[in-house]
Amino acid sequence: MSVVIDVSDVPLDRVSFAVSPLAELGAALHVLAEPSHHPGLLDWAVRTRTHLPPDLADRLHEADILWRSTRSDLFLPGSAAAGLTGLGPKGAGLKAADLKVADLGVADLKEELDAWDRLDDDAFVVAAVEISCATSFAHPRPSPLRRAEDRRRARELAAARGLRQAAFADRLLEDPQKVRAWLRRLLEDCEQHFFGEVWQRVRPQLTADARHKNELLKHRGLAHAVASVSSAITLDTERHLLVIDKLQDGRVRATSTGLVFLPTAFGWPHLVVRDAHGDRPVLQYPVAVPELPPALSLAVVRQRLEAVAHPLRLRLCRTLARGPHSTTELADANGLTAPEVSRHLGVLKKAGLTRTRRQGRYVFHELDIELVGRLGADLLGNALR
Repeated sequence: MSVVIDVSDVPLDRVSFAVSPLAELGAALHVLAEPSHHPGLLDWAVRTRTHLPPDLADRLHEADILWRSTRSDLFLPGSAAAGLTGLGPKGAGLKAADLKVADLGVADLKEELDAWDRLDDDAFVVAAVEISCATSFAHPRPSPLRRAEDRRRARELAAARGLRQAAFADRLLEDPQKVRAWLRRLLEDCEQHFFGEVWQRVRPQLTADARHKNELLKHRGLAHAVASVSSAITLDTERHLLVIDKLQDGRVRATSTGLVFLPTAFGWPHLVVRDAHGDRPVLQYPVAVPELPPALSLAVVRQRLEAVAHPLRLRLCRTLARGPHSTTELADANGLTAPEVSRHLGVLKKAGLTRTRRQGRYVFHELDIELVGRLGADLLGNALR
């Protein structure tokens, strides 16, 4: 499984790393709604939620379908209408005609919310109702304002999340302009009560990260730039594909409109891809990563889970967890031949779950306790990515 971004038609000068207060606010709202995804930010989430005015907390709950489990496309601006601040060095960033290359000090949330006002109702609603839990991208996404069938489908998806979420979807479908104004006021209140301080704190870090990666992009190419983003992203240079290791299937085609990477201080462990359907695709990635072992690929996690799924290998793991044992010992204890045990030990060792050491003429096998202990975390990290 993976999400693939086809970059074969994208000139290098149309790829850029940029900062977006709107995207950062969307990431922060997700943390507030799902703090269990972000243990390193739990203290911030608890402290922020505690100090929210009751009315604001209530309105955030009402609209959390936009950011709780699936991030609405409204919070990942990639349109030329969006007021992103381009950070690319001359000749490497997005062109001024597409992104406003402005003084970093003037980029603000208002500029990006103004871009919402330039969207027609269909575009706004389609972006807002990107709330399906499907693991693949839908092509295309019809506007629920056009057909009763699509309208009913959008409401059903919202109703599955809760009564208040269904009511929010109903209001959105009935009066998009009114909900758009309501949502803008909500985000402006967030800026006033907590996000303004957050943005001032994290903006220098995000700006520095984007500048650095734009320099890598200019001087060393796309492969080095994306490698610095995450070990879960690779560039297939032969097929011109960015491959993102996720428990999700999807294919995004970046055209001459370009491709935008947005850093976030609230993202780990997520890598969020916006499939823009003809617009500029966006990939949001975390810059603040806990001090953890390197992230494992989905293929390695699957190999290790399959290795311990066999009943006999699971019994061998139980024995090896208690200390080193030879093949002969394990065969005698389980009523098997030595070749049978060796075959199963080979599967465990190939998956990296065991190690061996020689003592005289005997080879002893032992379980890598630390690695096996991380298996659940590795699985969860891939699931959340």
